[in-house]
Amino acid sequence: MPNYKRVTLAIEEQIISGKIKPGDALPTEHVLAEQLGVNRSTLREGLRALENVGFIKRAGAKKLIVSIPESAEMAQYTSRAMSLLSVTFSELWEMLLALEPLSARYAAQRAPKDILALLAQNVRETEARLHDDATIIRLDVEFHSLVSQATQNRVLALSEEPLGLLLYSSTKRLYRSSPKARYRLLEAHRKIYEAIAGGDADTAETWMRKHIEDFKRGHVFAGFDFYGPVRLPNTDGSN
Repeated sequence: MPNYKRVTLAIEEQIISGKIKPGDALPTEHVLAEQLGVNRSTLREGLRALENVGFIKRAGAKKLIVSIPESAEMAQYTSRAMSLLSVTFSELWEMLLALEPLSARYAAQRAPKDILALLAQNVRETEARLHDDATIIRLDVEFHSLVSQATQNRVLALSEEPLGLLLYSSTKRLYRSSPKARYRLLEAHRKIYEAIAGGDADTAETWMRKHIEDFKRGHVFAGFDFYGPVRLPNTDGSN
């Protein structure tokens, strides 16, 4: 194992065990290097790895603070890893079909008022920006993330977010191939939101299942290889 990974694991173990708590400042590089028996360059490489996954954050030029990774950071990291592992559309879709309807059911039973307000705003903005592909994709990802947050089950939300991020972020081609897809998306989101807001768990679950099944049909119609690997879009937003 490279020395920098030993540094990462040693500090990570102290954070996870509670010896170093979120908000605590790490010792100086000089002190850490001596404690861990490595040189400064190896230490910095290990610290960068921790920073990349959100376990530490910078507070000034030299001060490092222990932090809890944000769910969005973990989702981005996990979705990138899945893309590198060449997981297939079918694998991800199967998990979405299992998790998303369950999320909708729980959301209808538990959604707090602040999340309901954000869902309502999302649906309104989706309707207003229906022909702006980049915005619709962002709002689609956001809608499903909000539904998972509304479950108030962090394990479910953390499991679901990277799956949706990887799949929903690749839908620009769908809108080019099937202009009606955006209208079906709006109808489904509206029905799901209304059921969640009304506390109707059965309807929320049913509409979410229809939505995820329609998601598959649309992508197959658009020419995606259902059994091929899913790739994250390029940083410029293209596929």
